[in-house]
Amino acid sequence: MEVSEQINLFYKLIESEYYKELIKQVSKGQKFLKINFNALSKYSPELAEMLLEEPEEVIKAAELAIDSFDIEGDTKNFKVRFFNLPKSQKIQIRNIRSQHIGKFLEIQGLVRQKSDVRPQVTSARFECPSCGNIINVLQLDTAFREPSRCSCGRRGKFKLISKELVDAQKIVLEEAPEDLEGGEQPKRLSVFLKSDLVSPISDKRTNPGSKILVSGIIKEISLEERGIKTTRYDLFSDANYVEPIQEDFYEITITEEEEERIKELADDKRVFEKLTAVLAPSIYGHEKVKEAILLQMFGGVVKKRSKGDITRGDIHILLVGDPGSGKSQLLKRVSEVAPKSRYVSGKGATGAGLTATVVKDEFIRGWALEAGALVLTNKGICCIDELDKMTPEDQSAMHEGLEQQTITISKANIQATLRAETTVLAAANPKFGRFDPFELIAKQIEIPTTLLTRFDLIFPVRDLPNKEKDEKMADFILKLHQSAEKKETPIPDDVIKKYLSYARRNITPKLTDAALKEIKDFFVSMRNASETDEAIKTIPITPRQLEALVRLSEASARAELRDKVIKKDAQRAIELVHYCLSQIGFDPATGKIDIDTLTTGISASQRSEISVIRELVNELEKVLGKEIPIEDVLREAEIRGIQKDKAEEIIEKLKRTGDLFSPRHGTISKI
Repeated sequence: MEVSEQINLFYKLIESEYYKELIKQVSKGQKFLKINFNALSKYSPELAEMLLEEPEEVIKAAELAIDSFDIEGDTKNFKVRFFNLPKSQKIQIRNIRSQHIGKFLEIQGLVRQKSDVRPQVTSARFECPSCGNIINVLQLDTAFREPSRCSCGRRGKFKLISKELVDAQKIVLEEAPEDLEGGEQPKRLSVFLKSDLVSPISDKRTNPGSKILVSGIIKEISLEERGIKTTRYDLFSDANYVEPIQEDFYEITITEEEEERIKELADDKRVFEKLTAVLAPSIYGHEKVKEAILLQMFGGVVKKRSKGDITRGDIHILLVGDPGSGKSQLLKRVSEVAPKSRYVSGKGATGAGLTATVVKDEFIRGWALEAGALVLTNKGICCIDELDKMTPEDQSAMHEGLEQQTITISKANIQATLRAETTVLAAANPKFGRFDPFELIAKQIEIPTTLLTRFDLIFPVRDLPNKEKDEKMADFILKLHQSAEKKETPIPDDVIKKYLSYARRNITPKLTDAALKEIKDFFVSMRNASETDEAIKTIPITPRQLEALVRLSEASARAELRDKVIKKDAQRAIELVHYCLSQIGFDPATGKIDIDTLTTGISASQRSEISVIRELVNELEKVLGKEIPIEDVLREAEIRGIQKDKAEEIIEKLKRTGDLFSPRHGTISKI
């Protein structure tokens, strides 16, 4: 097929199907036109076939066809983007071979690295100093080309008059984990983006961590070693079209019909219950946990004040539970439903893998920043399983990401602050693998206090035998296995994604006075619940939980697409926070909630017993001298209501902290 014939065919196709679109793009000042490959193959199968085999020529013909239209506006350097390529053109990065060079292929993967946008020369004009002849040289190679000779016979030393520049950028695409089998390592490919593919709008879609689909021409580039060209070549893709696959809450496109459906759903009085039921249909029970995770997906409102301080809106949740209670399943399900989410497991995650690391980059010949899971899921959800299996150093790397929502890195001459506005859902096992029903739950959570306090809600997921409940659970699980098909949910996954995205993007609820009063009353009454008992002062709730209450009630209003946080939302939040505190911060000795049980592992009643023993030691020292027999202390403690074994435990504790020591067996002395 001749070039003129190709141009003619494209002219007719654009005139019949894309003329309106073309005028719209030119009027907007955008210099590209998207053409569906299906439309091209219906119109001319031969031309479509040629596009896949000889893309460079055919794309040039399409651009020349647009140039020949008589339209008001600038159609010079207009680009044609082809999308929706046939399945035969989809290929994995690992399967690209030399036979694919020059072919039009579609690859998908995660963006791992991204260079800055820089100008690149496409053509240069030279003048011959001898005869004044103008020579135009197209710059298609990576090395800058000058004319070899002029028609007048002159060789070399030509004067550069002008050059045409185009914006260019390089990204590194890596195979997505779900496309890999077994122990395969993900392969990488460089992708070059030019002109409108690096415009500020497109630029956001190719941020590191985004999952994209690239249609492009596979080309080769020679590798050099010490300035000498070698026989080896490297492959790269010259991108023609880029489409994001996995977007965060704020980038998902919602059509008008979908918006109507979302509003219809929100009008349902029981929308919250329905969404909770759909969250994890294959997991039995855990209603409270599911409710909390749903609120977490909607998230609270980020407050940016004029002074520059920011209060986070993300709700972090920690599930601590017995093995086999469905924690990992819940995490996996969330990573499927939520847009832009990642699942990482504690043993295989390091501090650098979660936050950011500095790597040696061959392309820019220096050091480059590579983002970790928390940064890659910015404005998304990061699910961290087996949190307790991580080393303390790696756990401490998360502190800044959870509260300040930034990741600061200072390594190898790179000082950077990365944004990590990420919601974290973590799961861990208790200290000895399973909860001991006779020990305080707080004592069995072996995660540093500093990290624990950053979680808004902490749920113990208990697995206790109960005949009635076990029968229902066995019934539920066995029925799931009986019918192998996926359980149909009343609301499809893609609708939930769009609903979540719409709520987060468009709804910013404000607290009403009624909701504010409800939260305030709960906080004040909880704080002062222990006023009656002067001897034991418990602190049941701290201002950190107060902020959690606000975030949860805002998320509850968002779930029903309301602009106001009403009393009902505040009550829903209070119920969840109270449930968590009563499970984890409960002190059996006083029958009250005590937040210190969680943060220090010592309850208020224990603290008061410790002070009683200390007083006893002081009193006995005045009577008996420096060395005090332990028997005397135990006898006196029993008179004051502290049992013998409890008193022995406290003496041991005081020895460990360095308050007491044993000069001889059976005696104690103050330091």
